Amino acid sequence: MGIKKTVSVLGLGRMGSALVCALVKKGYDVTVWNRSADKATPAGAKRVDELEEAFAAEVVVTCLTSYEVQQPLLSKNIRTLVNLTSGTPAEARATARWAADNGVEYVDGVIMAVPPQIGTPGARILFSGNENHYVLDAFGEPVHVGQDAGLAAMYDLGLLGIMWATFAGYLQAVALLGTEGITPRQFTPMVAQWLNELGGMLPELGEETQHRNYETEVSALDINVAGLRMLTETNREQGVDAALPQALHDLYRRAQEQGHGTHSIASVIEVIR
Repeated sequence: MGIKKTVSVLGLGRMGSALVCALVKKGYDVTVWNRSADKATPAGAKRVDELEEAFAAEVVVTCLTSYEVQQPLLSKNIRTLVNLTSGTPAEARATARWAADNGVEYVDGVIMAVPPQIGTPGARILFSGNENHYVLDAFGEPVHVGQDAGLAAMYDLGLLGIMWATFAGYLQAVALLGTEGITPRQFTPMVAQWLNELGGMLPELGEETQHRNYETEVSALDINVAGLRMLTETNREQGVDAALPQALHDLYRRAQEQGHGTHSIASVIEVIR
């Protein structure tokens, strides 16, 4: 059993409902509140209409659509706030300051999982600020990423940025190969293997950016700029939207123009920075 027994959850969307179910399964006494009445109350939880009733719990978990929605709902009557509402690092830090000013214990977290994974070891919950897990163990694997309350959101956006870029790159490739009749079923196994190989290169790439040593004998930026030009032209020739490869070409070319042509791809970070 966790440190706290009574928990209130604000927000009964798909994720909020999954959190409630996980808490009930772990034996917590769970109260739920939602802005509208159209969301079903998960089995084993008690629904309240007034926020003040929800604040009577030892821990209040928020899982709302945005900080803009959340902020007017917060009260100094909350004892411990576990914030799982997605937002920016600045929003998380502002909420942490509000909590400190009002004597509220605060944990800021992000859920690196989809609702069906909640309550399983595969659900990773990144959290920052207060190191106490409180009820996070009920949802999956809590991982503390630092004392600064904004760090969980920073990790979240960094990881999601990689996901969005990877998915976009995959969809671009599927569209391009589809012009030649190559199906995703034919192509995707090769993609998965390729991504595994690329993942093995990331530690070295990260070290290069850390030490700003971009000397290479493998694949200079000049070669990659040329390759991106060919990719962009081929997409256009095949009638596929070329905005994504064009943007990458322009980014890499800017690094080339700044004198990194003979350096590794990692040198592109100097433009990004």
